[in-house]
Amino acid sequence: MPLPVLKRLPMRTPGVMAAKLLLPWGSACDAPGERGSHQLLAACLSRGCGPLDPLQLADRVEGRGAGLRSDAHEDGLMISLRCTVEDVDDLLPLLGWMVTEPHLPLDQFELERSLSLQALQRQREDPFQIGIESWRKLVYRDSGYGHDPLGVSADLENLAPERLRELSLRLPQGPAVLVLAGCWPDELNGELNELSGFRNWPASQSTETPQDPVFDWSSDNDVTLVSTAMETEQVVLNLGQACCDHGHADDLALRLLQSHLGSGMSSLLFQRLREEHGVAYDVGAYLPARAGAAPFLLHASSSADRAELALTLLLDSWRELSERELTTAEMDLARAKYRGQMAHASQTASQRADRSAQLHGLGLADDHDQRCLGRVETLTPKHLREAAERWLKQPRLSLCGPPSTLSRLESLWERRQSDDVSSRSS
Repeated sequence: MPLPVLKRLPMRTPGVMAAKLLLPWGSACDAPGERGSHQLLAACLSRGCGPLDPLQLADRVEGRGAGLRSDAHEDGLMISLRCTVEDVDDLLPLLGWMVTEPHLPLDQFELERSLSLQALQRQREDPFQIGIESWRKLVYRDSGYGHDPLGVSADLENLAPERLRELSLRLPQGPAVLVLAGCWPDELNGELNELSGFRNWPASQSTETPQDPVFDWSSDNDVTLVSTAMETEQVVLNLGQACCDHGHADDLALRLLQSHLGSGMSSLLFQRLREEHGVAYDVGAYLPARAGAAPFLLHASSSADRAELALTLLLDSWRELSERELTTAEMDLARAKYRGQMAHASQTASQRADRSAQLHGLGLADDHDQRCLGRVETLTPKHLREAAERWLKQPRLSLCGPPSTLSRLESLWERRQSDDVSSRSS
């Protein structure tokens, strides 16, 4: 594969540059029995590369007040650098070395694995994280999106260091993109292969290339509920469904619905569950950008004694998406919130570089967001209701809380499911 595609986003920043190198090997590429391997690999990349051992690498970055991190998300592995213009020549080569010449020493592998296992243990003690992970497994099962990028403890404990080395060899073999945002030295206006750190990037492409995650709808089962008993004073509810990828024609309509439901204190869920009924500590709606079937998820946490009302309100809000069209005022507010979210997410050089790399990784045009801002004015409440009818008719529910409360919520869910089946039949 040739060198990464190089994109430049000049900005009037005070002598600061942000660089994002996106590789297509995310946690969705984790093999069975190796869940968490790509995030562990990402963490180890900054533990020595090229001519620098771990201490030398840390000293070069931190001694200049710069920031360097590497993380795997579901659809890719991102290496991020933030530094001043004066330090670009010394620091940008690190991104190339991390991919083509990672050290991956055994002691650093063990350290990063220990940190990942500790993070997973903390998640198992957090009701919110338990609820999210249970919902993810219920909906995506064994597909690439069926686990947190951190992985699964049992898989990480059995992962051999040699396997990480094998995975590192394919990092430069897939289609990659390097985005520079801010300002930079004039020499960076040349070709990427002229830069130290990128000269050894292999020119050949591997026979193994990452595939977009595919959600197998045909194997969808009848299980719609998962509950996890935990002796806490609150109940965490997650209600949602896997929908479409970020480039789908319905994605924009669903994002307007997400803005309507969960963006800010004027959102429907905040007003209904917190202001009107006071049943939720926290409430929101989640729709990340994904290469495959993204989760459209409503979440809330409530006290045990008010959890039934909280679930009822969540279910009512979900059902309304496909049964009731937004009013003109609601539609205008959803559009304004969407525009505000887009503006808020593109304020810094790092944010713009991150979004540009993400769009490239998803196979979308550089002007995708501008096109969406133009399209948002043409969408009507009818378009949003029709999108909800196509994608949001079979939600799945995850519960986490005290056993006595869970039994009541499970009964409520079964009654509502039966009512929905009856209404569809009639």
